[in-house]
Amino acid sequence: MTRYLSRRRPDNGPDPATRLFCFPYAGGGASAYRQWQRTLDAHGAGVRVMPVQLPGREGRFDEPRFTDLDALVDDMDVQLDEELSKPHLFYGHSMGALLAYSLARRRQRRGAALPRALVLSAFRGPHLPAPALADPDAGDEELVAALAALGGIPPTLLDHPDFLSALLPVVRDDLRLCVGSTAAHTEPLRVPLHLFAGREDRLVTYSEVLSWRRHAGRGFDVRTMPGGHFFLRSHEDEFLRELASLAREYATEQVVA
Repeated sequence: MTRYLSRRRPDNGPDPATRLFCFPYAGGGASAYRQWQRTLDAHGAGVRVMPVQLPGREGRFDEPRFTDLDALVDDMDVQLDEELSKPHLFYGHSMGALLAYSLARRRQRRGAALPRALVLSAFRGPHLPAPALADPDAGDEELVAALAALGGIPPTLLDHPDFLSALLPVVRDDLRLCVGSTAAHTEPLRVPLHLFAGREDRLVTYSEVLSWRRHAGRGFDVRTMPGGHFFLRSHEDEFLRELASLAREYATEQVVA
C-alpha cells in the first residue's frame, strides 16, 4: 500500500468496487475526508472513500513537501498506479481540484486507466492563473487573515500558536505548488467533469468555475452550493448529498472482498 493512502479499511463489510479518491485543499490533509464514508454510505453513494495524503503533513509530516506540481503529479501517478487500475472517481477541492485534474491529464497522456468522472470544486480552469489567496512569502498575520476570511481556519483555532505554526509552512508550500501551474492544455479530458461553486465564494467566482468547460470532452455541468470557498465544511451535509447522487451514477453494484 502506498503512503498516499491509509492502510485502514473503513469497516469490516464488503468493499465497494468503485473508489472515490479525494485530494486535499491547500494546507489540508487526508483527515478532511475521513468522516465522509459514513455519510456517503447513508446516502447510498456506493463508493469507498480514499483520502489522498500528501507528503509533509499529518501522518507524513516527516517527509519533504512538493512545491513543483509536475513532480508531485509524477510521483502520485507512479505510487497510485495499482490502486487506479480499479474503477474510480476523483474529487478535489480548491488546490485538490488542480491535483485531481493534473493527475487525470497525466494518465490520459500515457494511456493509463482514467477515472470514470472528475468532481471538482472551488477552483478556476487550469488555463487561468491560480486563485490569489496570498503571496507564499506573505507575513504570518496576512496569511492567517486571508485564510480566516475564507473559512480556511476555524475561529476557535486562531488563538492557538502551535496549530498555526504547523499549518502556515504547509500552506506556503501548497501556494507555491499552485503558482505557475497555468499551461496551454489543448486536449480535453476524455471523462465527464462535474463542477461545484460556492455562491458566496470571494476567491473563485461562478464564471471562473464555468471556465473548466473547455477541458471537458465527455460531458460537463456546474452546480452551485450555499456558502463561500469552504462550503464543503459549512454546508457539508448538503454537499455530500449532491456528491452521493453523482457517485451513484458511476458506482458499480459489484463488491470485492
